[in-house]
Amino acid sequence: MAKRICFISTPSENPIYKEIEVEFEYFNGFAISQKQKSINSLHKSVYKIDNHLRILEISSKSINPIGVELSAFNLKFYDSILGKEFPIENIFQSSKVFERGGPYRDLLNVHPKEAKRDERLKSSGNLIHFNYNNNIWKREPKSIFYDWLYISSLYRNKSLSKKILEYNAFTDIEFNQKKSINCQARSAAIFVSLSKIGKLEKVLNNKEEFKKIYPMDADNFQISLFDL
Repeated sequence: MAKRICFISTPSENPIYKEIEVEFEYFNGFAISQKQKSINSLHKSVYKIDNHLRILEISSKSINPIGVELSAFNLKFYDSILGKEFPIENIFQSSKVFERGGPYRDLLNVHPKEAKRDERLKSSGNLIHFNYNNNIWKREPKSIFYDWLYISSLYRNKSLSKKILEYNAFTDIEFNQKKSINCQARSAAIFVSLSKIGKLEKVLNNKEEFKKIYPMDADNFQISLFDL
């Protein structure tokens, strides 16, 4: 058994998304078939909470091609200064500033997996902040810079930004809430809510407005299946 988070768009509530921790049967192994068995198992557990949800797995392992396209390894962010597109993962990792190094701009030009696994990201001390094109993003709220990158990229992709509105719940089988903070499924849930309440442009162009979408006590913002 394993536990993962399902991120649900709640545009009519405050905050505009919620996180549900779900326990499900996990299938070990690196084969994509095993990952997809786990995804199906996870979604079945989510449906036990609410069978009216429309769930989309967002990862390179997704059974749905839309979910694969929405992966941070595949979705591209347009850098207006360089005039080029880069995978979100590369932008994110190349913007990290540590106590003893960074940002490592060369990570823009490698495979997203290489960018994520670069040894310097582990050996440069504590993460201080993010620096993207000399624009500083603080570490709080914890996922704000990643969410901004993801939502900005999705907003530019008119085809995907339309398709994602067919869903209101999102998972990422690779995201382990005990080990990681940033999650493309969370970003997707926020995007859907902002789209439905007509605030996308407003928050994307204003950091202070963007901060307001997060719950005040984000560290304790999780609902367990067993609490329902």
